[in-house]
Amino acid sequence: MPISKIAIVILNWNGKLLLEKFLPYLIKYNSPDAEIIIADNASKDDSISFVQTNYPDIRIIKNNENGGFSKGYNDALSQVDAEYYVLLNSDIEVTSNWINPVISLMDSDKNIAACQPKIMSFYNQEEFEYAGAAGGYIDKFGYPFCRGRIFQEMEKDEKQYNDIVEIFWATGACMFVRAELYHKLGGLDNDFFAHMEEIDFCWRLKNQGYKIMYCPDSVIFHVGGGTLPKNNSRKTYLNFRNNFFLLFKNLPSGKIFPVFFARLFLDGIAGMKFLFQGHFKDVLAVTKAHFMFYFSIGKLYRKRRMIRHSQVSCIYGKSIVFEHYLKRKKYFRQLDKNNFSK
Repeated sequence: MPISKIAIVILNWNGKLLLEKFLPYLIKYNSPDAEIIIADNASKDDSISFVQTNYPDIRIIKNNENGGFSKGYNDALSQVDAEYYVLLNSDIEVTSNWINPVISLMDSDKNIAACQPKIMSFYNQEEFEYAGAAGGYIDKFGYPFCRGRIFQEMEKDEKQYNDIVEIFWATGACMFVRAELYHKLGGLDNDFFAHMEEIDFCWRLKNQGYKIMYCPDSVIFHVGGGTLPKNNSRKTYLNFRNNFFLLFKNLPSGKIFPVFFARLFLDGIAGMKFLFQGHFKDVLAVTKAHFMFYFSIGKLYRKRRMIRHSQVSCIYGKSIVFEHYLKRKKYFRQLDKNNFSK
């Protein structure tokens, strides 16, 4: 039997100010069944000494290097024994009873592999937050979006997404996951470093027949953009490269060439948009992402062979780019429900 039922693991990198601000909420609203762990990614600030001094009961795992979000969690979780992991960002304010509704839902169905709460904006607390909102989805070409957030369009929470539903991906900002399945599938992909690794992981779970869920009875507030701001070319590079990585790894064989042919066209449009906006570093980032994907195909193919590919639920069968930018559909509820795979 696992030592703890729940292990809440915060991956920290130079995050003293965030730990100072948000750890008190986590401790105040913690569950007796949950252990709090700080996994430190070789921080250079005094965040760890701060925790040791002020919260001596919190366990600290020190990683030897900053291997990014993926490797950081994989290295740390290899040392954590629990039934459920909660991958929790350091820039999140939790609320009362944020743990029990999710755990109760997952306990009720062993086929639920991962789950996320309702993710609200810390700065605009009536709005959903970019990284997860009310549950993640992707379209037929691999573009991610959420209930409550399509591209940069955030919805106000008017209880329109207060239903428990199956989703395609759960946010890495606050992901509840069965520890046994996390290790069975090899955890997050180290090669992603950061961004979209949780989508790849959830897709692999769905390819195995498991469900990813959204639980609205659990609510948290997320600052977001703490590691790389949205206009950072490094983030542009990782998003485009990693999106290609997850598509190549997880798409059924018959869809690889049609999807990638379409993505060459769509990414070309994105590159032109960056160019006209004067974001020249982003143009280079998109180009670099494509070449890095081509250089990585051999390694990705070996990973692909280890995945059982299947038709999975919650993929939007149209182009969200076309629906949003050309048909002016700003909100998830405007999308045709019949176009989501069952």
